[in-house]
Amino acid sequence: MTDEIDWTPLRERARAMIERAYAPYSGYPVGAAALVDDGRVVAGCNVENAGYGVTLCAECGLVSDLVAGGGGRLVAFTCCDANGAKIMPCGRCRQLLWEHGGAALLVDTPEGVLPMTEVLPQAFGPEDLARVGPRDTGSHD
Repeated sequence: MTDEIDWTPLRERARAMIERAYAPYSGYPVGAAALVDDGRVVAGCNVENAGYGVTLCAECGLVSDLVAGGGGRLVAFTCCDANGAKIMPCGRCRQLLWEHGGAALLVDTPEGVLPMTEVLPQAFGPEDLARVGPRDTGSHD
């Protein structure tokens, strides 16, 4: 399927999102873009905060754009730094991308296009939760 993806407009959209990033603390703006299974393109940029722990990665904005636009599944994803170079999502964002794209999501990495199964091997997902189901915690009101 990787041959069917036109990566050029996705990469251009990610680079354009860098201009929207809010990165006054690190000086490291990031832009991200992804193709959705219905043909839409969603995008995001990082938004830093003086309370560093609540900084939002570009992937967070991208997934918010996905959900706000009606949902769907991500099929191809790319992100880049201020120089336009491809970068890897952090660990938290790899998990976020797995949730909204799954094993088949193609990720545009510095080492080439890889499926999510190589970007986040042995990922934990909704199917893992379903195997256990709700549990009685023993507390009764």
